[in-house]
Amino acid sequence: MFTRLITPPPAATAAAHERFLHQIRLALASGQFGKLLLSGPVAADEEDADVERLTVRAIELRGEPALSFLWRHRTKDVTKNHAPETGLAEIAALLGARFRNAHLHTASEEVQFAVSRKGRETLRVTRLDSAEDAPAPAAHDKAKQRPLEMAHPVWRALGLTHLVKGEPALVPAMARKWKQINRFVEILSAAVDEAQLQGPVRVADFGSGKGYLTFAVHDWLQAQGLQPRVTGIELRDDMVRLCNAVIDGEQLSGIRFDQGDVRTQPVQPLDVMIALHACDIATDHALHVGLQSGARVIMSSPCCHKEIRPQMQLPAALKPMLQHGIHLGQEAEMVTDSLRALLLESQGYRTQVFEFIALEHTSKNKMILAVKAQGAAAQALAARRPELLAQIAEIKRFYGLREQRLEQLLA
Repeated sequence: MFTRLITPPPAATAAAHERFLHQIRLALASGQFGKLLLSGPVAADEEDADVERLTVRAIELRGEPALSFLWRHRTKDVTKNHAPETGLAEIAALLGARFRNAHLHTASEEVQFAVSRKGRETLRVTRLDSAEDAPAPAAHDKAKQRPLEMAHPVWRALGLTHLVKGEPALVPAMARKWKQINRFVEILSAAVDEAQLQGPVRVADFGSGKGYLTFAVHDWLQAQGLQPRVTGIELRDDMVRLCNAVIDGEQLSGIRFDQGDVRTQPVQPLDVMIALHACDIATDHALHVGLQSGARVIMSSPCCHKEIRPQMQLPAALKPMLQHGIHLGQEAEMVTDSLRALLLESQGYRTQVFEFIALEHTSKNKMILAVKAQGAAAQALAARRPELLAQIAEIKRFYGLREQRLEQLLA
């Protein structure tokens, strides 16, 4: 790697901003874009006062290119996705006005843009002379960059892959499932990094079913040297027997499957709690187990929101909108998961609610991700606890709600 400074002469300083934007456009057009980091925030108003940095990545949404903006605040993360031109326009507006520094990573160079307190713009380019220096590929990128290895024999045992001319290949009907599994592992990877987990990592996957995600989590943690201790917990005994037979057949260690119900699970120390598609209040019981077990990472994809809907007493202003059953169901779902997120925050977790896979792959595409806050972030959340509890109480009052299961379990 070698560095070449490109600092515009006094007459050209006004062009540094445009030249940096041009570098971003070139990287996107050539497929070399790694990520863009904007730092050195300039608080424009009270709402922006706790913004720490912004990370931009190139992704695909429903087969179309997009730019994903991850806004890092002191107590939360907010993700917003934009069409490329819209995203580029926002980046242009942010440079210098909201952030003083920007760092573009591409496959062949790193470009740094900075604005001094006196308004002088500078540009520096560091060219990478080997592939080892290139930035890691975007997390949402193509299949060849998936975090899991298709050649692992466990995938053939589970029916995800088969042999074509002696080489492992994805079963065509399982393409969407494979994408879901890899996307889940990408999210887990970021959460494990944020939580700063070190091995051995203890994981419980409630409602593990056929074990696709459970085996994927074990495989990925093992590849990272994190000494996984993974347990899949499933009501259906035939699924438990099937998964344990795969473990025996592949002679895997650090993973097992037990028959059980999340509502009757004893509390035991965990690092990661996973519950995908736990029906209705089973999601609340799973979240409670995660909290009681001291899990540093909680990952839940809820479904079948039945508890809140019959309780809702609609405010007069909302009745015309929510008189339609589909809208009422969507509102009940939003209220339920918003209360869950606020309750997790009140327990000291940085919490996000987001779409983790496109609707074309599964209708159950919402993820609640909670990572135990540390240091200053933990102190900030503790200070906000009365405010969060007041928000929960106000939402319940507004909709006339009598009870919410996770709140009851915590009480």
